[in-house]
Amino acid sequence: MGARSALVVERGEWCRARIAAMVASTEAIQAQIDARRDEIARLCTQFSVRRLELFGSASAGAFDPARSDLDFLVEFDSAPGMTPFEQYFGLKESLEALFGRASDLVMAGAPQNPYFLGTMNKSRRLLYAA
Repeated sequence: MGARSALVVERGEWCRARIAAMVASTEAIQAQIDARRDEIARLCTQFSVRRLELFGSASAGAFDPARSDLDFLVEFDSAPGMTPFEQYFGLKESLEALFGRASDLVMAGAPQNPYFLGTMNKSRRLLYAA
C-alpha cells in the first residue's frame, strides 16, 4: 500500500472513530437530559415556559462534549411579577447551571432563515409542554 493509500485509510479510521465518539457523547448528553426531566419541568414552571424543545448537536448525533453547547427552542407564557427579560435570562442561566455548559435559547417564531429552520426542525426533541 502506498503512502497516499495509507493516509486515506488512516483518515477514514479517524473519521469513523470521531463519528462513534460523537454518537456516544450525544447518547450520554441525552441520558443526562432525560435524568433531569423533573428539574427541567420545575424550571419551566418557575419561568412560565409553555414549550421547551432541544435541537442541534445534542439531539442530532453530533454532540462534542468539549465544544458543544445546548440549544433550546422556547415559548413563554406571560408570567405575573416577572418581565420577559427575567424569564429569558433566568431560564438560560438555570439551564446552564443544571447542565454545567453554555446554553442557547431561541424564541419560538424568531428564526426566519429557511435553512436554519430546516436544520432546526430536523433535530427538534420535545422536553416540556404545559
